[in-house]
Amino acid sequence: MSLIEALTAALNLIITLDPQVLAAVATSLKVSLVAIALATAAGAPLGFLIAMSTFRGKRLVDVLLNTSTAIPTVVIGLVTYALLSRRGPLGPLGLLYTPTAMIIGQALLVAPLMAALTSAVIGGADPRIHETALTLGATRWRAAWTVCVETRRGILAAVATGFGRLISELGIALMVGGNIRGSTRTMTTSIAMETSKGDFALGFALGLILLAVALGANVAVALAGNTVVQRGSLR
Repeated sequence: MSLIEALTAALNLIITLDPQVLAAVATSLKVSLVAIALATAAGAPLGFLIAMSTFRGKRLVDVLLNTSTAIPTVVIGLVTYALLSRRGPLGPLGLLYTPTAMIIGQALLVAPLMAALTSAVIGGADPRIHETALTLGATRWRAAWTVCVETRRGILAAVATGFGRLISELGIALMVGGNIRGSTRTMTTSIAMETSKGDFALGFALGLILLAVALGANVAVALAGNTVVQRGSLR
């Protein structure tokens, strides 16, 4: 099959809403959205605290945090597998080869990234924002929230970056998800499997949707950032 024929067949699968394509897309979106929510809830506050605090060894903590963002996905997959396997501490829960296992692994993967990006965004903000808020009588929590509001675009961009990494993740999905059809088969695992079998049409179809989802996430973040800015200017 030529490239043109594969692309034509891929577009036909998308237009006709092929069940395999829809199932893989739905699983990918569900796992990635829940994982990025958990990773943001865990990583963003940590990054904020690191950026706003002054303590001995802060530079070392920053280095270690940035280094953790480069951990290979297969390493996180191996750790998650060890935790969830029958002999692991969470083995009795029976989570291995389920979407929940994929969510746990992907959240562990991206939480350090969210912490590092949030720390960089907050650390790069004008320190006068926090100082001015305190001078005007704001509490420490209110002043901290003011800094978050002023750096919202950067934080939203960090979330989009994390989501982009999750939606395109393969190693963890294979290791703890098992690529089970109708349950844990995602776009990336389907692409890898179908391409190895020579089904380039389905692989291209899912690849095109994957790119569209990544683009949609970034467009949504850009629109959300502009909306918040406009509301702030109206006030």
